[in-house]
Amino acid sequence: MAIDLLAPPLALSTRLRVRGTEHVPREGGVLIASNHLSNADAIVVTVFGLASGRVPRFFAKAGLWKAPVVRSVMRSGRHIQVHRGRSSALDAYHATVRSVRDGECVVVFPEGTFTDREDGWPMKAKTGVARIALTTGTPVVPLACWGTREYLPPDARLPRVSPRRRIDLVAGLPVELSDLVADKPSATQLREATERIMTSVTSLLSEVRGEDPPPDSVKA
Repeated sequence: MAIDLLAPPLALSTRLRVRGTEHVPREGGVLIASNHLSNADAIVVTVFGLASGRVPRFFAKAGLWKAPVVRSVMRSGRHIQVHRGRSSALDAYHATVRSVRDGECVVVFPEGTFTDREDGWPMKAKTGVARIALTTGTPVVPLACWGTREYLPPDARLPRVSPRRRIDLVAGLPVELSDLVADKPSATQLREATERIMTSVTSLLSEVRGEDPPPDSVKA
C-alpha cells in the first residue's frame, strides 16, 4: 500500500533515472549501501529495490512502530527497529544479521544520517554495514543517490515539485570484501571494508555528478 501511494506522485513530480539494477542479486541476502542526502532517499531507494526485483528493508526509529498507520507499514515491511542506546544498536545489528541470513535485501546508509557536507559528497561512514557484511559474507551493492536534496531538502516538510527535479540512482558491482571476511573482524578490517564500500559509492556518485570528488570525501 505504501509503495502504491508514494511511487506515483514521485514519478509525476521528478525525472527519476535508475541504473545498475542488474548488480543486485535476485535472491539471497544482500546489503545495499547508499549515500544519504534527504528524507526522500528511503522512497527512491525503495523504487530502486523494486526495479531490481527486491523488496528492501530499512532501519527505522522504534517510535514509528507506535505511530498510527505508519506502524502497520513498519510491521508489514519487516523493517528493523532501532532504539536509543548501545545495547539497542547491538539488537539492531543482530536483527539485520538474521534478515540477511533469511535472504532479505537490507538498505543501509553507512553515514548514519544526512551528509553534513555542503557540497553533498559523502562524509565519514560508520562501520556497521562492514561488520554485517564481513561476519555473514553477505554481498554489498554500492548505490549512489543524487538529486533528492534538491527535491526534498533536509529542513523541508514538502517536496519541491516545480520544476521537476532529476533524481539519479546508480548501482555498481558488489564490493570485493572476500579477503576480509571473518567471524570477528578486527578494527583494521572493518575500516578497510568501510573504506572500500564508501570509495565505491563515491565513485558512482562522481559518475552521476560528472565531476571528481574532493580528496577527503573518498576515505571512509
